[in-house]
Amino acid sequence: MVCKGKCLRRKSRSYLSFSVSAGFWLLSNADLHPFCLIDNCHITAYMLIVCQSKWSTAFETKQIEKGVWMMRFYQHYGKRLLDFAVTLVALVLLSPILLTLAVLVRAELGSPIIYRQQRPGLNERIFTLYKFKTMTDKKDESGKLLPDRERLTKFGRLLRATSLDELPELFNILKGDMAIVGPRPLLVKYLPLYNSQQRRRHEVRPGLTGLAQVSGRNAISWEDKFNLDVKYIESLSLLGDLKIILRTIKKVVAKEGISSEKSVTMEAFEGTEKADRKQF
Repeated sequence: MVCKGKCLRRKSRSYLSFSVSAGFWLLSNADLHPFCLIDNCHITAYMLIVCQSKWSTAFETKQIEKGVWMMRFYQHYGKRLLDFAVTLVALVLLSPILLTLAVLVRAELGSPIIYRQQRPGLNERIFTLYKFKTMTDKKDESGKLLPDRERLTKFGRLLRATSLDELPELFNILKGDMAIVGPRPLLVKYLPLYNSQQRRRHEVRPGLTGLAQVSGRNAISWEDKFNLDVKYIESLSLLGDLKIILRTIKKVVAKEGISSEKSVTMEAFEGTEKADRKQF
């Protein structure tokens, strides 16, 4: 980058020197025939326009390279540093709320307070996801857990509607398993069902919120979710993350997209081919 900057400065000085030389050339021929002088003016004006155009192009190229460098720095280093700093502050500020919720969950749903589940993260590395418990452990006569709809209590619905059940994931962000913004971590059993495009969602850390969540959450199809995940990865930037965070706040307040049309949360992903066959 330093070398390129020096080259651009040399080019700028050469363009300026060329323009000055053209001006002196015009003055030295001022005693020529008027028509010749007019032609000389046209030539000099053209020279100046060319020089200005080249200088502008060089400046624009430098600005683009600077923007690309800043974006890459954010993607590889800045995003993680910012996630860690913001999460650390958030945990301190939200600690009274976390403690209160823990007591309420224990009283309403029993122990354990924290729901733990294995999820795939960056490069499909498995980690333990933390969430507040939102369902009871009620089982049928054979000892199997009842369907989600029957185990999800009114208090659990409230936690999900306000996304308060997601707050323990701040510890996942602090550990480096997750990010504030990114594709949501899905179930491990879905890994063999992804195609090459869908698998790209694991090129970045999973997020507490993401582009798919602010674009419909559980109310949109799996295909739309995966497409939005890849779109996010291809356009990852600080400004984009800030926009998603602001849209997330709006979605949480409005309580939009919490459930799908067929389930209290989201129906299971069965693979792209099976989903296509069900439509016909």
